Amino acid sequence: MTVLTPEILLTAYSHGIFPMAESQDDPDLFWVDPEWRGIFPLDEFHLSRSMRKLIRKNPYTVTVDKAFRQVMKSCAKPAKGRENTWINRTILDLYTELHQQGHAHSIEVWRDDTLVGGLYGVSFNAVFCGESMFSIESNTSKLALCYLVARLNKGGFHLLDTQFLTDHLASLGAVEISREEYHRRLDQALSFEGDFYSLASDASSDEIIQSITQTS
Repeated sequence: MTVLTPEILLTAYSHGIFPMAESQDDPDLFWVDPEWRGIFPLDEFHLSRSMRKLIRKNPYTVTVDKAFRQVMKSCAKPAKGRENTWINRTILDLYTELHQQGHAHSIEVWRDDTLVGGLYGVSFNAVFCGESMFSIESNTSKLALCYLVARLNKGGFHLLDTQFLTDHLASLGAVEISREEYHRRLDQALSFEGDFYSLASDASSDEIIQSITQTS
Protein backbone atom coordinates (compact mmCIF):
# COMPACT_ATOMS: atom_id res chain seq x y z
CA MET A 1 0.00 0.00 0.00
CA THR A 2 1.35 3.43 -0.96
CA VAL A 3 1.90 5.73 1.99
CA LEU A 4 0.36 9.13 1.30
CA THR A 5 2.98 11.86 1.73
CA PRO A 6 2.76 15.66 1.45
CA GLU A 7 4.65 15.40 -1.86
CA ILE A 8 2.11 12.95 -3.30
CA LEU A 9 -0.69 15.15 -1.99
CA LEU A 10 0.70 18.24 -3.71
CA THR A 11 1.17 16.35 -6.97
CA ALA A 12 -2.44 15.18 -6.80
CA TYR A 13 -3.66 18.77 -6.37
CA SER A 14 -1.64 19.85 -9.40
CA HIS A 15 -3.57 17.22 -11.39
CA GLY A 16 -6.94 18.40 -10.10
CA ILE A 17 -7.67 15.70 -7.51
CA PHE A 18 -7.83 15.84 -3.73
CA PRO A 19 -8.41 13.39 -0.84
CA MET A 20 -11.36 13.09 1.51
CA ALA A 21 -12.46 10.76 4.28
CA GLU A 22 -15.97 9.39 4.75
CA SER A 23 -15.98 10.69 8.32
CA GLN A 24 -13.73 11.98 11.06
CA ASP A 25 -13.42 8.49 12.52
CA ASP A 26 -12.68 6.71 9.23
CA PRO A 27 -8.90 6.28 8.83
CA ASP A 28 -9.14 5.68 5.07
CA LEU A 29 -9.02 8.31 2.33
CA PHE A 30 -10.35 8.36 -1.21
CA TRP A 31 -9.51 10.59 -4.19
CA VAL A 32 -12.01 13.03 -5.67
CA ASP A 33 -12.12 14.75 -9.07
CA PRO A 34 -15.62 16.28 -9.13
CA GLU A 35 -17.64 16.42 -12.33
CA TRP A 36 -18.62 19.95 -11.32
CA ARG A 37 -16.20 22.22 -9.45
CA GLY A 38 -16.73 25.34 -7.39
CA ILE A 39 -14.45 28.35 -7.82
CA PHE A 40 -14.34 32.02 -6.86
CA PRO A 41 -13.55 34.20 -9.91
CA LEU A 42 -10.81 36.38 -8.44
CA ASP A 43 -11.27 39.12 -11.03
CA GLU A 44 -15.01 39.32 -10.35
CA PHE A 45 -15.16 38.90 -6.58
CA HIS A 46 -18.03 40.97 -5.17
CA LEU A 47 -17.27 42.79 -1.95
CA SER A 48 -20.61 43.57 -0.35
CA ARG A 49 -21.30 46.88 1.31
CA SER A 50 -21.65 45.17 4.70
CA MET A 51 -18.28 43.42 4.40
CA ARG A 52 -16.65 46.63 3.22
CA LYS A 53 -17.98 48.32 6.37
CA LEU A 54 -16.77 45.45 8.55
CA ILE A 55 -13.25 45.65 7.11
CA ARG A 56 -13.14 49.41 7.68
CA LYS A 57 -14.56 49.09 11.21
CA ASN A 58 -11.86 46.50 11.95
CA PRO A 59 -13.29 44.94 15.15
CA TYR A 60 -11.16 41.80 14.76
CA THR A 61 -7.50 40.93 14.40
CA VAL A 62 -6.82 38.98 11.22
CA THR A 63 -3.60 36.94 10.97
CA VAL A 64 -1.98 34.58 8.50
CA ASP A 65 -0.42 31.20 9.33
CA LYS A 66 -0.43 31.87 13.07
CA ALA A 67 -2.65 28.94 14.12
CA PHE A 68 -2.91 26.55 11.17
CA ARG A 69 -3.61 23.34 13.09
CA GLN A 70 -6.03 25.12 15.40
CA VAL A 71 -7.96 26.36 12.35
CA MET A 72 -8.09 22.82 10.95
CA LYS A 73 -9.40 21.46 14.24
CA SER A 74 -12.02 24.20 14.37
CA CYS A 75 -13.11 23.36 10.82
CA ALA A 76 -13.43 19.71 11.84
CA LYS A 77 -15.89 20.45 14.64
CA PRO A 78 -19.61 19.85 13.98
CA ALA A 79 -21.51 22.95 12.91
CA LYS A 80 -24.99 23.85 11.76
CA GLY A 81 -25.57 22.09 8.46
CA ARG A 82 -22.32 20.11 8.87
CA GLU A 83 -22.77 17.52 11.59
CA ASN A 84 -20.10 15.23 10.12
CA THR A 85 -16.65 16.18 8.83
CA TRP A 86 -14.26 14.63 6.32
CA ILE A 87 -11.23 15.94 8.24
CA ASN A 88 -9.79 12.87 9.97
CA ARG A 89 -6.50 12.49 11.84
CA THR A 90 -4.64 11.47 8.66
CA ILE A 91 -5.75 14.63 6.87
CA LEU A 92 -4.97 16.77 9.91
CA ASP A 93 -1.41 15.45 10.08
CA LEU A 94 -0.78 15.52 6.31
CA TYR A 95 -1.92 19.09 5.85
CA THR A 96 0.02 20.20 8.91
CA GLU A 97 3.14 18.79 7.22
CA LEU A 98 2.17 20.56 4.01
CA HIS A 99 1.83 23.79 6.00
CA GLN A 100 5.28 23.31 7.51
CA GLN A 101 6.63 22.97 3.96
CA GLY A 102 4.98 26.26 2.95
CA HIS A 103 2.23 24.82 0.75
CA ALA A 104 -0.78 25.09 3.07
CA HIS A 105 -1.95 28.30 4.70
CA SER A 106 -4.54 29.59 7.13
CA ILE A 107 -6.30 32.88 7.71
CA GLU A 108 -7.30 33.44 11.33
CA VAL A 109 -9.85 35.88 12.75
CA TRP A 110 -9.45 36.73 16.44
CA ARG A 111 -11.58 38.45 19.04
CA ASP A 112 -8.86 39.40 21.50
CA ASP A 113 -7.12 36.04 22.12
CA THR A 114 -10.02 33.86 20.98
CA LEU A 115 -10.10 32.31 17.51
CA VAL A 116 -13.59 33.10 16.19
CA GLY A 117 -13.26 32.35 12.48
CA GLY A 118 -10.91 31.29 9.75
CA LEU A 119 -10.11 29.10 6.78
CA TYR A 120 -7.29 27.00 5.39
CA GLY A 121 -6.20 25.64 2.04
CA VAL A 122 -3.41 24.43 -0.22
CA SER A 123 -1.23 26.76 -2.27
CA PHE A 124 0.98 25.97 -5.28
CA ASN A 125 2.05 27.94 -8.37
CA ALA A 126 -0.78 30.49 -8.85
CA VAL A 127 -3.48 28.22 -7.39
CA PHE A 128 -5.15 28.24 -3.98
CA CYS A 129 -7.43 25.32 -3.14
CA GLY A 130 -9.69 26.28 -0.27
CA GLU A 131 -10.35 23.32 1.99
CA SER A 132 -12.68 24.48 4.74
CA MET A 133 -13.78 27.49 6.78
CA PHE A 134 -15.52 28.05 10.09
CA SER A 135 -17.09 30.85 12.08
CA ILE A 136 -18.01 31.20 15.73
CA GLU A 137 -19.14 34.80 15.42
CA SER A 138 -21.28 36.13 12.57
CA ASN A 139 -19.44 36.96 9.33
CA THR A 140 -15.99 35.87 10.56
CA SER A 141 -15.57 33.18 7.90
CA LYS A 142 -16.65 35.74 5.27
CA LEU A 143 -14.07 38.15 6.66
CA ALA A 144 -11.36 35.48 6.41
CA LEU A 145 -12.40 34.86 2.80
CA CYS A 146 -12.18 38.57 1.96
CA TYR A 147 -8.68 38.76 3.40
CA LEU A 148 -7.73 35.63 1.44
CA VAL A 149 -8.98 37.12 -1.84
CA ALA A 150 -7.04 40.32 -1.13
CA ARG A 151 -3.90 38.28 -0.57
CA LEU A 152 -4.39 36.16 -3.69
CA ASN A 153 -5.08 39.16 -5.92
CA LYS A 154 -2.07 41.02 -4.55
CA GLY A 155 0.09 37.95 -5.02
CA GLY A 156 -0.86 37.30 -8.64
CA PHE A 157 -2.89 34.13 -8.14
CA HIS A 158 -5.11 32.95 -11.00
CA LEU A 159 -7.37 30.30 -9.46
CA LEU A 160 -9.28 30.03 -6.17
CA ASP A 161 -10.79 26.55 -5.99
CA THR A 162 -13.61 25.76 -3.53
CA GLN A 163 -13.89 22.08 -4.61
CA PHE A 164 -17.69 21.86 -4.31
CA LEU A 165 -20.30 24.59 -4.64
CA THR A 166 -22.51 24.91 -1.58
CA ASP A 167 -25.39 27.32 -1.03
CA HIS A 168 -23.20 29.21 1.45
CA LEU A 169 -20.33 29.58 -1.01
CA ALA A 170 -22.72 30.54 -3.80
CA SER A 171 -24.11 33.30 -1.57
CA LEU A 172 -20.56 34.64 -1.31
CA GLY A 173 -20.08 34.68 -5.08
CA ALA A 174 -18.70 31.25 -5.93
CA VAL A 175 -19.72 29.67 -9.24
CA GLU A 176 -19.71 26.16 -10.64
CA ILE A 177 -17.74 25.04 -13.70
CA SER A 178 -17.29 21.70 -15.41
CA ARG A 179 -14.41 19.34 -14.69
CA GLU A 180 -13.00 20.03 -18.14
CA GLU A 181 -13.12 23.80 -17.65
CA TYR A 182 -11.54 23.47 -14.22
CA HIS A 183 -8.63 21.44 -15.58
CA ARG A 184 -8.16 24.00 -18.35
CA ARG A 185 -7.96 26.84 -15.81
CA LEU A 186 -5.73 24.76 -13.56
CA ASP A 187 -3.27 24.12 -16.40
CA GLN A 188 -3.16 27.85 -17.12
CA ALA A 189 -2.57 28.74 -13.46
CA LEU A 190 0.28 26.23 -13.22
CA SER A 191 2.21 28.39 -15.68
CA PHE A 192 2.43 31.22 -13.13
CA GLU A 193 3.92 31.68 -9.68
CA GLY A 194 1.86 33.41 -7.02
CA ASP A 195 3.29 35.02 -3.90
CA PHE A 196 1.10 34.32 -0.87
CA TYR A 197 3.01 36.79 1.28
CA SER A 198 3.04 39.76 -1.07
CA LEU A 199 0.39 41.54 1.02
CA ALA A 200 1.89 42.99 4.19
CA SER A 201 0.54 41.56 7.43
CA ASP A 202 -0.13 45.09 8.65
CA ALA A 203 -1.88 46.24 5.48
CA SER A 204 -4.46 48.97 6.07
CA SER A 205 -8.19 48.52 5.54
CA ASP A 206 -7.95 50.59 2.36
CA GLU A 207 -5.18 48.33 1.02
CA ILE A 208 -7.26 45.24 1.80
CA ILE A 209 -10.31 46.64 0.01
CA GLN A 210 -8.25 47.82 -2.98
CA SER A 211 -6.68 44.38 -3.33
CA ILE A 212 -10.05 42.64 -3.12
CA THR A 213 -11.63 44.89 -5.75
CA GLN A 214 -8.34 45.24 -7.70
CA THR A 215 -8.58 49.03 -7.73
CA SER A 216 -5.62 51.36 -7.63
